[in-house]
Amino acid sequence: MLIEHRFRLPLQALGCMDLDGSGVATVMLLNPTGGLVGGDVVETSVVLGPGSRVCLSTPAASRVYRSAGLSAVQRFAAVLEGDSSLEYLPDHLIPSPGARLRQNTEITLAPEATLIGLEAWGVGRIARGERWRFDEIDSGLVVNDSRGTLLKERARLTGAQSLEGLSGTEGHGYVATFLAAAPSRDDWDPLAEELLTAVVDTRLPARVAVTPLGRGGLIGRLLCPSAHVLREAVDVLWGLARRRLLGLPPLDLRKL
Repeated sequence: MLIEHRFRLPLQALGCMDLDGSGVATVMLLNPTGGLVGGDVVETSVVLGPGSRVCLSTPAASRVYRSAGLSAVQRFAAVLEGDSSLEYLPDHLIPSPGARLRQNTEITLAPEATLIGLEAWGVGRIARGERWRFDEIDSGLVVNDSRGTLLKERARLTGAQSLEGLSGTEGHGYVATFLAAAPSRDDWDPLAEELLTAVVDTRLPARVAVTPLGRGGLIGRLLCPSAHVLREAVDVLWGLARRRLLGLPPLDLRKL
């Protein structure tokens, strides 16, 4: 049950839905203005009470437009209490030439909580032949629990300095990080192997690696040639992680 929510443009939180009768509250986070521009500051704060199950996503990919001055800023913070679970899987970001974006994601987990998350972006407007022409993407990700830090990373990329960018991402246009965390679990090695095998068995034209964290979770890295392949690979990882960690079948978000 959604107890309270409020928003101010350019962020809009749509009403929650139970898409498959499992009791998971699915909420779409929408930017009705069409994208982020320099000077925008979009902050999302979520608190999940014990026993709650929530899935947050976006209706489509998010654009980041050119800026001659300030960066667009996007911050996401979540606190998971008790045995709550959060599935946070926004669609990928698409930076235009000259775009500047700074984003930070920080999630705090109770010992019995569960997180499945995704961060994904394109190296430009691929359909228009634009690659690595953004000015800056500065992205940070932190996941904590009561014992300390499970994951902390930051990437700062400048299109002009990147040249081929991340060694050309091996020619792939889409980059993603998939994350699963549950501090009370310790069976991450076999799950990481199972997730990797599941994606490899699809024979998708993607580069994928999955490895356990030092404790309490695992992380996957994906390089994909198209948004369609990215979505398919993520669906495989998400669907299997959802079944193993939450005991739920794959969720169809009903996006076109």
